[in-house]
Amino acid sequence: MERVTWFFLVYLICCTAARCLTMAAQTNLNITTDRSALLALKAHSNQNMIFTNWSTTTPVCNWVGVICGARLHRVIELNVSYSGLAGTIPPELGNLSFLVDLDIQNNSFQGTLPHELARLHRLKFINLGYNKFMGVIPSWFGSLSKLQGFRLFGNQFSGSIPAIIFNLSTLQEIDLSYNQLSEIPSEIGTLNQLEKLFVKENALKGPIPMSVFNMSSLTTVNFYRNKLSGRIPDNICQHLPNIQELNLGINQFDGPLPSKFWQCKQLLTLGLGDNRFSGSIPKDIGNLTRIKLISLVINSLTGPIPYEIGYLPNLEELVLGQNNLNGQIPSSIFNISTIKVLYLSFNQLSSSLPADIGLALPKLEVFAAGGNRLSGVIPKSIFNASELRFLDLGENSFSGYIPTPLCLLTNLKWLGLFINNLTIDTSTPEVNIFSCLPNLRNLSYLDFGSNPLNAKLSISFSNFSTSLQKLHLANCSLRGDIPSDIGNLSSLILLSLGDNQLSGPIPSSMGRLHNLQGLLMIDNTLQGYIPDELCQLEKLSELYLGGNQLSGSVPSCLGNLTASLRKLSFESNLLNSTIPSSLWGLVDILELDLSSNSLIGPLSGSVGNLKVAIYINVSYNQLSGSVPSSIGSLVSLVNLSLAHNNLEGPIPSSFADCVSLEGLDLSRNSFTGVIPKSLEALSHLKYLNLSFNRLQGEIPSSGPFKNFSAESFVSNHGLCGGSQFQVPPCKRKTSISIFKYVIPGILSAMLLAASIFWMLMLRRKKNATAAAHTILTPQVFWRRVSYLELLHATDGFNESNLLGTGGFGSVYKGTLSDGIDVAIKVFNLELERAFTSFEVECEVLSNVRHRNLVKVISSCSQIDFKGLVLNYMPNGSLEKWLYSQNSSLHIMQRLDIMIDVATALEYLHHGYEVPIVHCDLKPSNILLDDDMVAHVADFGIAKLLGGGDSMTQTMTLATIGYIAPEYGMEGIVTIRGDVYSFGIVVMETFTRRKPTDEIFIGDMRFNQWVASFLDADAIAEVVDATLLGTEEDHEFVSKRECLSSIMRLAVACSAESPEERINMQEAVAMLKTIKIKFSKHAAAGGEKTDCKSNEVCSRKPHISESMIIGFSV
Repeated sequence: MERVTWFFLVYLICCTAARCLTMAAQTNLNITTDRSALLALKAHSNQNMIFTNWSTTTPVCNWVGVICGARLHRVIELNVSYSGLAGTIPPELGNLSFLVDLDIQNNSFQGTLPHELARLHRLKFINLGYNKFMGVIPSWFGSLSKLQGFRLFGNQFSGSIPAIIFNLSTLQEIDLSYNQLSEIPSEIGTLNQLEKLFVKENALKGPIPMSVFNMSSLTTVNFYRNKLSGRIPDNICQHLPNIQELNLGINQFDGPLPSKFWQCKQLLTLGLGDNRFSGSIPKDIGNLTRIKLISLVINSLTGPIPYEIGYLPNLEELVLGQNNLNGQIPSSIFNISTIKVLYLSFNQLSSSLPADIGLALPKLEVFAAGGNRLSGVIPKSIFNASELRFLDLGENSFSGYIPTPLCLLTNLKWLGLFINNLTIDTSTPEVNIFSCLPNLRNLSYLDFGSNPLNAKLSISFSNFSTSLQKLHLANCSLRGDIPSDIGNLSSLILLSLGDNQLSGPIPSSMGRLHNLQGLLMIDNTLQGYIPDELCQLEKLSELYLGGNQLSGSVPSCLGNLTASLRKLSFESNLLNSTIPSSLWGLVDILELDLSSNSLIGPLSGSVGNLKVAIYINVSYNQLSGSVPSSIGSLVSLVNLSLAHNNLEGPIPSSFADCVSLEGLDLSRNSFTGVIPKSLEALSHLKYLNLSFNRLQGEIPSSGPFKNFSAESFVSNHGLCGGSQFQVPPCKRKTSISIFKYVIPGILSAMLLAASIFWMLMLRRKKNATAAAHTILTPQVFWRRVSYLELLHATDGFNESNLLGTGGFGSVYKGTLSDGIDVAIKVFNLELERAFTSFEVECEVLSNVRHRNLVKVISSCSQIDFKGLVLNYMPNGSLEKWLYSQNSSLHIMQRLDIMIDVATALEYLHHGYEVPIVHCDLKPSNILLDDDMVAHVADFGIAKLLGGGDSMTQTMTLATIGYIAPEYGMEGIVTIRGDVYSFGIVVMETFTRRKPTDEIFIGDMRFNQWVASFLDADAIAEVVDATLLGTEEDHEFVSKRECLSSIMRLAVACSAESPEERINMQEAVAMLKTIKIKFSKHAAAGGEKTDCKSNEVCSRKPHISESMIIGFSV
C-alpha cells in the first residue's frame, strides 16, 4: 500500500513540473509574440524618440508606453499618444491578445484599420482620436465584446456607423466627433449601458433616431454642428432621467422647445443655439436647479424671458441673444449670484435696467444687451459687478449721463454704449466720464459713437490704456481740438472721430500710431495742412478726411503707403495743389475721392496704374487738359466722376475697356468730338452724364444707350440722334461721299490680302518638310475667352468640376470649345483682396515665361466676374501627393520636384527684368503635370520689386507656418522671404509633416526641430519613414547621406536672419549636386530604377483612379 502511495506522489510531482515547464514555455512564446507585434508598429511608423528603447535588448514590459500585467507579464496597455508618430497600423498589432487599453491619439497615423485588430477580444478601451484614418468605420469593431470606451474622434471616417457596433452591450462612451459621418443607425438604442455619446462636427443629416432618446443610461448627448433636423420629443427627459449635457447647437431643428425640460433634474448644460426653434421659452425651465449653462442663441423664439429663470441657483451662462424675445428683462436674473455670462443682445427687450443691478452679480464677466429697446439711465450700481470684462449696451434708447462709476470696472476690456441718447456731465469736467477713462487700464475697445455727448474732447490720452485698439467717438457732437497726446495710443488700430465739430489742426503726433489701420475724421471743421507724419502709418488701410477745411497740397508722401492704403477720401476740403504723381502709384487702392476741392493741373496718364480701383471721384475741381487713353486700363472701375472740371478734347474710346463701369459722369467740362460708339459695349453701364459739354455727332443707340434719357446729353448743341434724346435727327451722307471713302479702302484691303497670300505661300514652301512630321494638336496660347464659353466649359461651374477652393475663390476644370482642358480660377469678389489678387496674378502670369511656372491662357473680367484660365495640371498638387494614401513619391521624385520649384524661384528672383516675390509658396501651390514636372502657381499676393527696390512691405498675410519671421512681424517682403518658405517646403516634402503640426508649439519652430536632429546626426528621426528603409537595406547609407544634405540645405534656406539665408541660385546648384551624387551612389549600389539602358527615367509614378486631383487657389 505504501509503495502505491509513493508511486502516486512521484507521478503527481512529475506532472506538475511538466505543466509548469509548459506554462513557462508558453509564457515566453507569448511575450515574444507581443514583442514582434510592437516591433511591427515601430517598423510601420516614422522613427521617433519614443522608440528609443524598443529593442530586443530591453524587456518588452520596460518599453516606453507599454504596461504589462503583473501575473502573466503580457502587454495589457499600449499608450503612444501625443508622440508625433506617423505611418500605418500593422496587422501584427492584432496579436496583442491580452491588450485591454489602446491609446494612440494625437498622432498622424493614416490609412485604414487592419481587420486583424478584431482579435483583441480583451480590449476595453480604444482611443484613435486625432489621426488621419479614413474610409468607413470597420464593422469588425462589433466583435470586441468587452469594449467600454470607443473613441475615433478627429479622423476622416465617413458613411454610416456600422449597426453591428451597437451589439456591444458593454459600451459606456462613444466619441466619433470631428469626422465626416452622415448617418446614425436606429440600432444605437440597444446600448443600455451607454453614458456618453459625442458625434459633434460631422455631416449627419435628418432626424436623430428616436431610440437615442430612450437610452436611460445617457448622461451626455452632443450632436453640435451637424445638419440634423426635425423636432425634439416633448417627453425627452422622461426617457433620459440621467442626462447632464444636451448639446444640439448649430443644426436645423425646428418647432417649439420641449415643455417638460424641467423633468431633466440632472441637466448641467443645455445647448440648443443656432437652430430654428420657435415659440416661447417654457416657464418650467426654472426647475432645472442644477443647470449651469443655457444657450438658445440664434433661433426664432418669441415672448418674454421667463421670470422663473431667476430661480436657477447654479446658472453661470445664459445665452438668449438673436431671437425675437420681448418684454422686460426679469429682475430675478440680476439676483443669480453665480452668473458669469449674460448675453441678451438683438432681441426686442424693453423697459429699463434695475437700479440695483450689479449688487448681486459678483461673478458677472460678460453682459451684452445691445440691439434692444431698453431705455432709462444706466444704473450707477453696475460698478459693483467688479469682474465685468465685456459690457455692451449699444443700439438701445438709454439716456442721461454716462455714469462715471463705470471707470471703477478696472477689468473691463470691451465697452460699447453706441447709438443711444447718452450725454456727458460737463458741469464738473474734472470728474466726468472722459476724465476717468484712463483708469480702465485693460480697455481694448471703446465705442461711445452716435450719442449726443455735446462736450469737448478733453481726454488725457497720455495716461490712457496702451492696450486700446479701437476708439469710436463718431457722431457725438464733440468740440475743440484733437488732443496732441493722442499719439500715445500705441496699440490703436481704428480711430473714428467723424461727424463731430472738432476743429484745429490734425496732430502730427498721429504719426506715432504705427498700428493704425483706419483713420476716420470726416465731416468736422479741421483746419491746416494734412500732416506728412500720416505717411509714417505703414499699416494704414483707410484714410477719410473729407468734409473739413483742410488746405494746402495733397501730401506726395502718401504714395509710400502702396502696400497698405486701400481707401482714400479728401473730398470737400480746400486743397489747391496738383494731384501728386506718387498718388497714381497706389496700385492697390480701391476707392479714391478728391472731389470738391480746388485741385489743378492735368489728369496724369499714370491713372491707368489703378487697375483694381472700383471708385474714383475727382469732380468739382479745376483739372484741365485731356483725359488720357490709359483710363481704359481701369478694368475694375465701377464708378467714375470727372464732372465740373476744365477738361477738354475728345472722350477716349478706351473707356470701352472699362468693362465693369456702372456709373460715368463727365458733365460740365469742355469735351469735344463725337461720343465714341465703342461705349455701346459697356453692358453694365446704368448711369451716364455727358451734359454741358461741346460734343457733336450722333448719339449711339445700342447697348446701354437704349436706357438713357435726354438728361444725359443736355446742352451739347452739336449732337443728333433719336427722338428720345430730344436732339435733331442726324443727316445721312450721300452715296458719293460713301464711295469717296469706301473704294480706296477696298483697294487697300485687296492689296494687303495679296501681300499676305504671297508671304504665306513662301513660308509654306519653306516649312513643307518639317510640317510633314508635325502632329496637329490643340495648342495653348493667349486667347480671348468669354464668360459664356467658361460657363459652357464648366457645365455652369458645376460642383462636379470643382478642383479646389482657397482664400480668394475656387478653381474648376473645364474643356474649351477647341478641346483644350483648362483650370479656371474664379475669384470671390465679396472679398476685398480678391480684386488685388486678380490684377496681380494677371500682371505676373501674363509677363513671365518659364517651364516651371503655371501658364495663363486667358482672363475674363466683368463687374461681377473675374477669372483666370490656366493650364490644367492633371496630377494635382504636391500637397495631395504628400498626404494621400493612394500615392507615394520616392526620394528622386521629391528631389526632382524641389529642383523644379527652386528653378522657378531662381527665375522669378534673378532671371526676370524686375525681381518677383511669390509671397505664398507652399505644397498646395506646387502643381504637377502629366510627367510630374512641377509648376509654381497662385501669384495672388505676389510682389514686384521694381525701380531698384530690394524690399517692400505688405499687410497681406501669407499662409501661417510658411511665412518668414520678418514678413509676419513687420510685413517686410524680399526675395529672402521666398527662400525661407522654400526651405520649409523642402522640409515638409521630405518629412511629410506640416509646419503647423501640434508638436511645433511655443518657441519650437519646424526648422529648429529639424536642425536639432541634424545636429544630433539623427536624420532618421525626422524624414518620412517610407523614404529611408531599414539599416539592412543596401542603399540605406546613400539615402541617409542624400536626405541629410537636403535637410541641411533646407535649414540654410530657413535661417531666422534673412542675411544668413542662401539665395535661390545657390539652392539650385546645391540641389543638382545632391541629385548627381545620389544618382551615382544608387547606380553603384544596384538600386532599382524603371530606366532601361541609355534611356531617360520617366518621372511619372503610378496614379490610382481614385486619387482626388487637387488644384491650388
